[in-house]
Amino acid sequence: MRLGPHLHRIGNDIVAAYLVVTPEGVTVIDAGLAGQWRELLAELTSMDCTLEEVKGVVLTHGDSDHLGFAERLRRDHGVPVYVHPADAARAQGGAKPSNARQTMKLGATLGFAAYSLRKGGMRTTYLTETVDANDGDTLDLPGAPRIIGLPGHSAGSIAIHVPIADAVFVGDGLTTRHVLTGTTGLQPAPFTDEPEQAIVSLRAILSTGATWVLPGHGTPWNGGVAAAVAAVEKAAQG
Repeated sequence: MRLGPHLHRIGNDIVAAYLVVTPEGVTVIDAGLAGQWRELLAELTSMDCTLEEVKGVVLTHGDSDHLGFAERLRRDHGVPVYVHPADAARAQGGAKPSNARQTMKLGATLGFAAYSLRKGGMRTTYLTETVDANDGDTLDLPGAPRIIGLPGHSAGSIAIHVPIADAVFVGDGLTTRHVLTGTTGLQPAPFTDEPEQAIVSLRAILSTGATWVLPGHGTPWNGGVAAAVAAVEKAAQG
């Protein structure tokens, strides 16, 4: 799906990944589920691009539904995968903290589980090598993605600001579709390690002034970063 001249999405509102497209090549933001590999290839073909033009993958955090085809790109095509060092072990299959009891609705939860199963979510290939992406870094990749620390969902969660796409990618820093309840609209994401910290961290993306706020789950938001943050803060208050 083309969102803008430099911005494409693959996947859907259940699990999504993004492509930043420039004359210098393609940067992949998050890698969804392993079975979305075919969607990646189809999207590249639609843009008259090849895998050789993919120069890097940047992960917003190390959860399995964001790792997807990242190791395949790294192992088979030499594409470096960037992750915050605090989430590197998580992305390599390490343990993650136990979350509090999650609110869920049967239909939405089963739908998420079924989609994940169909797209290879139960056979995650964890990363064996990563490159550090630290808060404040501007990576030498197409679109010059800038890293913004966004701890809360996980210790190493980040947002990624890409000015040429007028976009900030937030992973599970927020969501516009709760995968366990099906509730739509801007809100905190489930499975968050430190929920209060996650809300506080969101204010770090305000300075981007980005139009697009792009979560890993849910409809892309193009109403501006200030409105997005305000809506999530309001939702968090109940």
